[in-house]
Amino acid sequence: MTEITRRATLAGAAASALLPFVKISPAGAAAPLAEKQNASFYRYNVGTHQVTVVCDGVATVNLTDNYAAGASKDDINKVFAEHHLPADKVTHTFNPVVVNTGPKLVVIDTGLGPDQFTQSKGKVGQFQNNLAAAGIDRAAVDTVIISHFHGDHINGLLAAENKPAFPNAEIMVPAVEWKFWMDDGEMSKGMGNPILENNFKNIRRVFDALGRKVTQYEAGKEVAPGITSVASPGHTPGHNSFIVASGAEKVLVQVDITAGAAFLFVKHPEWNIASDVDKPLAQQTRRKLYDMAIAEKMPIQAFHAAFPGLVRVDKEKDGSGYRWIPAIWNASL
Repeated sequence: MTEITRRATLAGAAASALLPFVKISPAGAAAPLAEKQNASFYRYNVGTHQVTVVCDGVATVNLTDNYAAGASKDDINKVFAEHHLPADKVTHTFNPVVVNTGPKLVVIDTGLGPDQFTQSKGKVGQFQNNLAAAGIDRAAVDTVIISHFHGDHINGLLAAENKPAFPNAEIMVPAVEWKFWMDDGEMSKGMGNPILENNFKNIRRVFDALGRKVTQYEAGKEVAPGITSVASPGHTPGHNSFIVASGAEKVLVQVDITAGAAFLFVKHPEWNIASDVDKPLAQQTRRKLYDMAIAEKMPIQAFHAAFPGLVRVDKEKDGSGYRWIPAIWNASL
């Protein structure tokens, strides 16, 4: 023991003797700011089903004058202030999910896709990369269920060079949604409206690249083992949400019942994001689904909530709106 101490002392002394001759270089130019986030995924169980929330990214944009029908910029900024958020900036989060039912590996919505990943320098369009980081092989996906046809839900159906991102999967789409957006007459009526026109063109771009090989599904039906579609129109004509259930447990995958900076429309269900096609119907649907979730004490997996988007919903004290409560539930380790 004495010998060990002696050797350590001598080694320390030798090192100290060298110090005056060692030139220590001070830090030079500041290190560049990093542009990439770490892989973002979160797993939990619903009965024997495993849900993996896979973040597609986060984007912050300037608040526009027409961001929410029924609300002024001042109205919106007041809500931002209540949540300790900066004024005039809107943050959008995108959270597709994967459900492993045992017999089937199911993706619900696909994010903004690799083109947006490149254009945004990796801020969004992360879904395919984060899937791989979560250990999920796109080629192993059996079913992709699409809730509605906005770009942040369908663009990820394509990989680089417009190849199918899920080559072995059945692509399931809402029948009402398909009928509306693939109707040339409806497309003609939508020309001149920037939101509708861009949607019609993008929808054809994506599904034409897939040869329009899809399976149409009806609302209220089981679309995969333990996954039932729920009609939730208003945001788009054929919009669907989903209940994932196994045994006595279930979760509502609400998708765009509240979209964009979604908490605004949770607190104020009487407001509408600009892309809601039928605004009164969207409000009606929002209240109907949230009242159902409250009555059934059902957690919600929200596409546009802060990652991982797992929340519970409750009524505001004045009864006019709702509030989200972050939930950690049956985490799968």
